[in-house]
Amino acid sequence: MLLIVFAAAAIVIFLRFVIQKNFSVGDSIVRFLMNTFHLRENVALLIYRLTFYNNIEVITLIVILVFLVIIFKFSISWFTKYFDEVSAGMDKLAEESDAEITLSSELDFMENKLNQIKNNLERQKKAALDAEQRKNDLVVYLAHDIKTPLTSVIGYLSLLDEAPDMPSEQKAKYVGITLEKAYRLEQLINEFFEITRFNLQTIVLNKEKINLLFMLQQMADEFYPMLTPPLERQVSVNVPDGLTLWGDADKLARVFNNILKNAIAYSYENSVIDISAKEQDENIVITFMNQGNPIPQEKLETIFEKFFRLDTSRSTNTGGAGLGLAIAKEIVNAHGGNIFVQSNTEKTVFTVVLPQKQEKDKLSA
Repeated sequence: MLLIVFAAAAIVIFLRFVIQKNFSVGDSIVRFLMNTFHLRENVALLIYRLTFYNNIEVITLIVILVFLVIIFKFSISWFTKYFDEVSAGMDKLAEESDAEITLSSELDFMENKLNQIKNNLERQKKAALDAEQRKNDLVVYLAHDIKTPLTSVIGYLSLLDEAPDMPSEQKAKYVGITLEKAYRLEQLINEFFEITRFNLQTIVLNKEKINLLFMLQQMADEFYPMLTPPLERQVSVNVPDGLTLWGDADKLARVFNNILKNAIAYSYENSVIDISAKEQDENIVITFMNQGNPIPQEKLETIFEKFFRLDTSRSTNTGGAGLGLAIAKEIVNAHGGNIFVQSNTEKTVFTVVLPQKQEKDKLSA
């Protein structure tokens, strides 16, 4: 545009110089007036001087204005073309198409930016659809799992109601089965509440000094019924005596429970689940190692997401709502720590890293 302006100015200056210095131009104008309007030479010359020669500045200004109007119109149409391209590119952001946005070479920076935004929007949309699908799957899974124990509870209670004279041994057996199914039903219902509670609430931490060895040994003892025959699994706790941690005991116990429950559910028969802890720099590192089928690499990054279930078969024994590890990660993050998993054909290791010391006035996250 600057080149056009300079060119216009140069042309105007050149015309002004030609009119002022080149008498042949003036003679041509005088002859034109004489021939066209049949004027005498002195009259045509006078008109030329009064109209053109003496008003060269005004004529120059008019010519400049004309050129500026032409240039302005050209510039507006030029910019409008680019705005139209950008507008069309923005319209394509809302289109469900894999085609990339293409603009003029002068707008490469804008083309790259729009394509980046389009890719981000597509990724966010896919993530939202995946989350919605997992949530829908969760409803189907839990509806199926709730129906199974509920049917058993109703069935056994009906038998007890219809046969009041049932032998005490058989009655005790049916009552035991009914109670077991009722506990399972309670667990599934609680998982429904977890979905809302951990989506809407901020985790509040009530921190205290924790004896880590005592906590992990007590937790291992609580899981003893899950380790008994026929699978014959064992839990080994290897934590230095006196190792302490500052945190919310109830919530950290839930983290460790969720991890250990997964380790037990996916361990081989006659295998040992190793729980270890050590000091590292200013952190406490707790690891849960088990031997079992490896977690696929593509699932290692999503295993801590809400509603993610590694057990796609929806087994009643191993399948939950897919919230246990997601909640564990939220609790660990609230403590300022980190949780991650590594898995191969030999072992799967869940690692929890927690700050060893925290200020007592930081009681919530």
